[in-house]
Amino acid sequence: MTKIKRLVIGMTGATGAVYGVRMLQVLKEQADWETHLVISSAGLINLKHELDMSRKMLYELADVTHEVNDVAATIASGGFKTEGMIIAPCSMKTLAAVAHGFGDNLISRAADVVLKERRRLVIMPRETPLNLAHIRNMGSVTEMGGIIYPPMPAFYNKANSIEAMVNDGVGRVLAMFGVEAEGLYTPWEGL
Repeated sequence: MTKIKRLVIGMTGATGAVYGVRMLQVLKEQADWETHLVISSAGLINLKHELDMSRKMLYELADVTHEVNDVAATIASGGFKTEGMIIAPCSMKTLAAVAHGFGDNLISRAADVVLKERRRLVIMPRETPLNLAHIRNMGSVTEMGGIIYPPMPAFYNKANSIEAMVNDGVGRVLAMFGVEAEGLYTPWEGL
């Protein structure tokens, strides 16, 4: 019998809702993974604007959903075992909250729990250009054990569509958690 692994997916108001959605789609096909989704109100606005997707459509992709202000949810406790958390996309506001341990909502609280329990936290910040506060906040999260993974496309794989670029980033991030999904990206094998 395969043990179910849990992964928390946080989505915020930064551009790039497609990353969180694509992760949920891939994980939905993985029988041994259970997803816990939490999305901010600004994330819902971006979801509608960028993908013309409703909350209901998004929630159907997740195994468990949590409201952003429910700080009593299971994922707000270190006693609830997960493999970690991905925040995709991550706004600079949420990055700052995580960097400073300001758990004012369930996304930043769940990220704080992942860090304090020494689990894997991957943040996909979406902002450009970066100011010094953004850079320092990324440094702080890195020093605490988090991984900063800006969704920047790789060009050596000669991706021919936005979908292929998104799949590449999603595949690389999910691989950090041991998720094996065929066809998302091709690891570099040298020239």
